[in-house]
Amino acid sequence: MIHLKSLSVREFNERDAAAFPFYLDVVKSLREIEFSSPVTFFVGENGSGKSTLMETLACAVNSVTVGSESVKTDKTLAAVRKLSMYFRLSWQKRTHKGFFLRAEDFFGYAKKMRQTQEELQQELDNVESEYQGRSKLAADLARMPYANELGAIQRRYGDGLDTHSHGESFMALFQTRFVPNGLYLLDEPEAALSPTRQLTFIAALKQMVEQNSQFIIATHSPIILAFPEATILSFDGGKIRAVKYEQLEHVNLTRDFLASPDSFLRHL
Repeated sequence: MIHLKSLSVREFNERDAAAFPFYLDVVKSLREIEFSSPVTFFVGENGSGKSTLMETLACAVNSVTVGSESVKTDKTLAAVRKLSMYFRLSWQKRTHKGFFLRAEDFFGYAKKMRQTQEELQQELDNVESEYQGRSKLAADLARMPYANELGAIQRRYGDGLDTHSHGESFMALFQTRFVPNGLYLLDEPEAALSPTRQLTFIAALKQMVEQNSQFIIATHSPIILAFPEATILSFDGGKIRAVKYEQLEHVNLTRDFLASPDSFLRHL
């Protein structure tokens, strides 16, 4: 399912055009992107602008974030929030399901969940103390909102995301937060995933695509980029263009290195 069909960009005013991120080549050349498949990859060298565009798109969509701040309040997104005001989005079917994830924000999210669990448990302890010796019904009613919220977190994340390895935590998040009919904006989700976990991630993508979800993913991973029938948009060279998997430098360099690592390492 393709929820977000395209984005287009109106002309920048002169004052904004001189500021970051407006002056980036990939932003200056951007006119329109069409999303023609349920999975679209942004690929390019570090600094090519793919993460900047992903962040801007998250602000334009007003996506839920997996992080400690929302797209409306996160200070690190202040510049791209201004750019997002120039975006026009075209929808086939608007969805409010899904989320935006930057790999570096995940650990703040895990910490936030742990703090929330601890605060809810403290509230439950306070209720137990306050209602000691009083009616059980009154105590149960007072406990209910805290117990329900704590139970929901524990059902979703078990003992907590921060009790797992980084890779296990990422996969636990994806497996519990992916739902049908969602739009997911993911910036380098492979950051904590081993090659085996990346294959598990691909399987999760396939399952969610079959349930009418759409993914836009910035990645360097040759494994994840191999997802069948995905659209791959390269940001290298200052312009966004569609490329084939076999054309990607990430793929060819990795393939050549694995075929003959010594031929690369002896020149270091």
